[in-house]
Amino acid sequence: MSDDSGITGHTRSVVVTTICCLAGIAAGVVSAAYVGTDPADAGSTTIVLVLGAFVLAQYPLYKIIGVGDFGAKDNLFVAFLTFTLWFISYTVLAISGVELGV
Repeated sequence: MSDDSGITGHTRSVVVTTICCLAGIAAGVVSAAYVGTDPADAGSTTIVLVLGAFVLAQYPLYKIIGVGDFGAKDNLFVAFLTFTLWFISYTVLAISGVELGV
């Protein structure tokens, strides 16, 4: 199974999963740095906007790499995996009280 770019199904899955994970971790760190890690900061809607920006920023990267044909299931996978890694990263930073001021 290979698309026009020559990327096999397994390689495509590994690339998409890796980018989602890295984007989620980066979104968690940026959320902690930009919004903060205090309990009051965790209720801010700005951290969700940061997450959304990181989800949307992945799609041009996928087009450049050549894995851009996504269906509904693929889009849900990208959003869910990015959210999951963002949530874990931000929670660890918030619980540990790390200060990443900009």
